[in-house]
Formats: sequence, C-alpha cells, structure tokens
Amino acid sequence: MQTTSGHVRQASAKEPAKRAPFSVEVVAIGTELLLGHLDSNSSWIGEQLALAGIDCYFQTRVGDNVERISEVLGTALQRADAVVTCGGLGPTQDDVTREALARLAGVDLVRDPALAAGIEQRYAQRGRAMPTSNLRQADLPRGARPIPPSTGTAPGIELELPTGLVLSVPGVPSEMQDMVGRHVVPALVARAGSRAVIVSRVLRTWGLSESAVAEMVAPRVEALDEAGNALTIAFLASGIEGIKVRLTAKAADHAGAGSMLDREEAELRRLLGDRVFGVDGTTMEMAVGTLLEARGLTVATAESLTGGMVASRLVSVPGAGAWMLGGVVAYDTAVKHTVLGVAEDEVVTAGAAQSMARGVRSLLGASIGLSLTGVAGPDSQEDKPPGTVFCGLSGPGSFEGHIRLSLPGDRDGIRQLATISALDWLRRKLV
Repeated sequence: MQTTSGHVRQASAKEPAKRAPFSVEVVAIGTELLLGHLDSNSSWIGEQLALAGIDCYFQTRVGDNVERISEVLGTALQRADAVVTCGGLGPTQDDVTREALARLAGVDLVRDPALAAGIEQRYAQRGRAMPTSNLRQADLPRGARPIPPSTGTAPGIELELPTGLVLSVPGVPSEMQDMVGRHVVPALVARAGSRAVIVSRVLRTWGLSESAVAEMVAPRVEALDEAGNALTIAFLASGIEGIKVRLTAKAADHAGAGSMLDREEAELRRLLGDRVFGVDGTTMEMAVGTLLEARGLTVATAESLTGGMVASRLVSVPGAGAWMLGGVVAYDTAVKHTVLGVAEDEVVTAGAAQSMARGVRSLLGASIGLSLTGVAGPDSQEDKPPGTVFCGLSGPGSFEGHIRLSLPGDRDGIRQLATISALDWLRRKLV
C-alpha cells in the first residue's frame, strides 16, 4: 500500500499488536522498485531471516531520496530491533543510502582511507582506470563500521543507533547474498540472543475460491490465534494454479517445526478433503502421475480446444513414460470424426467428449482415456458461449463419464483453466 511519504510498505507476516521479542525489517532502496522492477532481494533476505528463526513483520520499498529513506528507516526502527537495507551503495549520484544513514544518525560522512585504498586496489588488479566517483563508496557515517566486500567494490555499512541496528548491503544480488550470508545473518542471530527456526509448508488446492477455503479452515485459524503465533495460516491466491494454504511454524529446531506442520497439515486435510492435490512444489500433473504409477495405470489424451496442453503438462513430469502413452490433438472437426470415432452431428457436446476419450483409449491401448472439447472464444460455437468445455473419461469402472465446465476469462485463460480442471477431475477419480 502507498504511504503519504511515497514509499511502499508490505507486511510479510501477521502484524503483532506489540513488538515481538526480536524482529527485523527489510528496506529495499531504489526508485526503480516503485516503477515495477521486481524486488527479488527482499524476498531472498526474508527467506534467510526465516531460516535463521528471525521474525520479519515488514518489508518496505522506498525510492532514491535522502529524506524519504531516512524517514522510512526511522519508522522501521520504531517497530523492529534491527533493519536490513539493500541498494543505494553504488558510486553514482542516485546512490544515496550513505547520506540517508548519516542524516538519520545526525552525523557527517567521513572517508575511510582503508576502504578507499581497497577500492583503488581492486581497479588496479583488473587493469582498469578507476573513476573518481567510486571513492564515494569509501564514505561512511561517522561511527559506522564497514562490512568488507568479497565481490564488487561496495562495502556494506553497520550502524548502531540508540533505537536499533542498521545493516546496509549492496543491491547487486551476488554481492548482497554474499554479505547477508557472511555477516548480516550471523550478526542478527548473535544479537537476538536465541536460536530458532521458521519453516513454512504450502498445501495446494484446486476447485475452491479463496473465500471458500478460508471458511472451511476457519476453525483451525481461530484455534491457532488463541494458542499464540507459533504456527500461522495464510491464504495465497495463485490464479490458474488454485489457492495455496501456507502453514508457518516457529520452533527451537527443524524437527520441532516439522512436527507442528505435520499435525496441522493433517487437520487441514481433514477439513479440505481431496481438494488438496499437493504440497509445496507438487504440481497437478505430478499428483496425477504419482497416482497413475501407484495404481499401475496408463493414460492417453484427446484434446480439441487445449491443443495438446494437457499432454504437455503430463509429459513435463520426470518419468512420465511409465504412465503417459501419448495423445491426439483433434482440433479440426474432421479429425474427431475420422480418428476418434465421434458422431457426425457432435462436436462440442458431452457425447463428443465421451467418444473422444473412448477413441483415444482404444487407439493407443491405454488404461484411461481423457478428453476435452469446447469453446475457447472469442466467439460462440454451436450456440455455446466461450468457456463451455466438456471433459470425457473412459476406463474401468467409475472412469466412464463426462463433466461440463463453464469457465471464465479470455481465450488463453479458458484453455489454461480447462487443462488443470481436466487433470484435477482425473486426479480425484484416481483418489
């Protein structure tokens, strides 16, 4: 959300009513971050803090302006014990983090002779002439300590203030990651005085809205709120990949956090049932493949509007050759009739989908045939509006059948939703 000072503030976890025992705020500096440039540095730093068991309740972005950076840092130190900044330590005119730190501390910038000599030496070793502006990187707020670089020329800055600690690192990812791992996280762990771990696990669901998922798991959210914040639940809408439910546990060690997550995952699976298709990086096609292999079954696909998207997702899974036999893209109506045996008077119907599934199953000798036919748009077809999709299944027992879907979105969105919806239908049949 936009604040009156022009910077962007993001909460990275549930914001507490009072200061936690020890917490850190991350501040990313750079006007480009306010203009749409991806802020991957803050995400990476947040992950490292979590792995070290350090709470981070806010992540902030602010442009290259001395007054606003100083204001943001002052605010951050009112709600956190320490602040990690990234960016603004380069040699150009818009790199003003040093000046902002000096303004915040109420001191002057002073040039560190050893840092200046080190920068000059790096250029000499590379056989390059050093621009005079690079010596700005040797300027530190009076009383601050440098964090020596192991790559690049920009040192970091460690500044102790009455209100807390500020650790500033460069914005270049390789330089930032080296400095954070080598100096920043160890310094923060030592300052926190106790070691803990923060571990997250994501349950992936399909077929429910974010509000529906939230209502189903509301009893667990309420129970955890009453018990404290050692374990929290958050909801992440992922568009065409469903709703993710993120569990985050804080414990003394990984084993303790893992036990907490195991217990809560079991509770949520009890509430959500087969809408949960995977954990963390498990995709829908991985879930389908695991079930097919476990049951000794094979599948073949027949696709019209999706043009091979279902087959493509299935074969993206390593080892898919054990259960994915192949597919037919029957985009032209004549192919449906001549190759898959669809009746002449059926194209976008439940009967067409069923015939396509049976046809591809027989053609390729698969245990199961899965098919899709429908209207992706932008125009209607056979008086059926865009988003009308029929899926068919052919196989032993309960695998014979069809479903009709009414999907929202543009042409590409409808095709994407049809693909994952068909895979999810097959998955639930396998379950």
